[in-house]
Amino acid sequence: MESLIMTLNIVQSFAIAIGAGTSTLAVVNFFYAIADGKIDETERNFMGITYVVLRVAMAFILITLILLTILGCLSEGAAFFTGYTTAESILVAILFVNSFLMTIRLMPSTFGPAIQASSWYSLAFLQALYTYYQADFSLLVFCFSYLTFLFFAVSLINSIMAYLKDKSTSEKAAENSPS
Repeated sequence: MESLIMTLNIVQSFAIAIGAGTSTLAVVNFFYAIADGKIDETERNFMGITYVVLRVAMAFILITLILLTILGCLSEGAAFFTGYTTAESILVAILFVNSFLMTIRLMPSTFGPAIQASSWYSLAFLQALYTYYQADFSLLVFCFSYLTFLFFAVSLINSIMAYLKDKSTSEKAAENSPS
């Protein structure tokens, strides 16, 4: 059973690393795609590939999370549900709900990309804390930290989007003005 738990943790760590890295690429690709004011077919295709990789990583994380939770409950009972395991479950739920809402276009781009990025980075940070036996924290500390990180992610991503939109508008105005 110990080998199974170790294998699941390794697979989950890889999936989180792939997800966090791919999330970074998704945000950068999104910025690149909107920089000229329109998303062309090539940009849309690259973003589509990126989203497939993100979904595969999410599937592996969900499967390993469910299996690790079952094994943890069988071996530790209610003691398995620590601040870490609860925070991890919350982040995975946020990733799935936000991804779904973005896919059906109910989540505005003002919040969606920032929620995804901050959730992926928080999950990676949580995994790093766990690796170094620093995962003993309260759920209140986690919520405060996550909301603070989310605030900064929303601010940063929206600032960059506003800059790119302004730059694109200025360039189009310069192209259309008589010289």
